[in-house]
Amino acid sequence: MASEDLNIETESENGGKTLVFKLSGSLDLATSGTVREALAKVAKGGSHDLIVDLTHVDFLDSTGLGALIGAHRRAAEGGGQVRLVVAGGTIARLLNITGLVRVFAVYPTLKDALQERSRVTNAS
Repeated sequence: MASEDLNIETESENGGKTLVFKLSGSLDLATSGTVREALAKVAKGGSHDLIVDLTHVDFLDSTGLGALIGAHRRAAEGGGQVRLVVAGGTIARLLNITGLVRVFAVYPTLKDALQERSRVTNAS
């Protein structure tokens, strides 16, 4: 998959109260603007409870992190949150090294994120 390839699938959960973004591919300089725009559009529309599933993201750089941090900030301003789903590997290590595992609510599975259980506090 080329660095400009990113697939975004969205679905509504919890009776429409939670919007899940399932990302696959690379979240980097070439694709972070698309993610930033999609997350901002949802936040402006009043949805402030978002889950971003990163289990199928194979690369994440600082611009991708910036898009996630911006979404987190906008959601928090509206009284909501952004939860991340990270199965481990390099993305989990990146969140741990940057300290973002303590900023975001990080879960090992989508089911855990939806039920807000088994939060990861030290990703590896």
